[in-house]
Amino acid sequence: MENLFTVCEVKLSYKPKVKASERYQVLCSRDLYNVLIKVYDEDTIEYKESFKVVLLNQANKVLGVHELSIGGIDGTYADVRQILQVALLGNATSIAISHNHPSGNTEPSISDKRLTSAIQQAAKTMNITLTDHLIVAKDSYYSFSDKGLI
Repeated sequence: MENLFTVCEVKLSYKPKVKASERYQVLCSRDLYNVLIKVYDEDTIEYKESFKVVLLNQANKVLGVHELSIGGIDGTYADVRQILQVALLGNATSIAISHNHPSGNTEPSISDKRLTSAIQQAAKTMNITLTDHLIVAKDSYYSFSDKGLI
């Protein structure tokens, strides 16, 4: 019966590996694309979808990029709770999200738009700003922010 009241101890630590002055700053969607195209695997960007979260500080400097999921040819799964968990543990005040379309067609689907809205609303409750959602292809991208959808 005593085990019912025993809980695990959780310890958080934050150990940045890059000096603040050396972090890349994201000022526009092109800057974000330049970060992301380096972290997408060029051997699989046209083969299978993956979903990434870019963690940003208050100065829009990149704290890190997290690969949330890898899917198949026409989809990948993005759990809103996991996205927020990564943002909170990474000490991010804002995030940008991204996934690729192996077809090269960067137009968002209805489910892409719904997911973006859900993430934006959930992040807002945690005082985290969703700055953009990029749909990435090997040579181009679609920015929700540029299109006024964020």
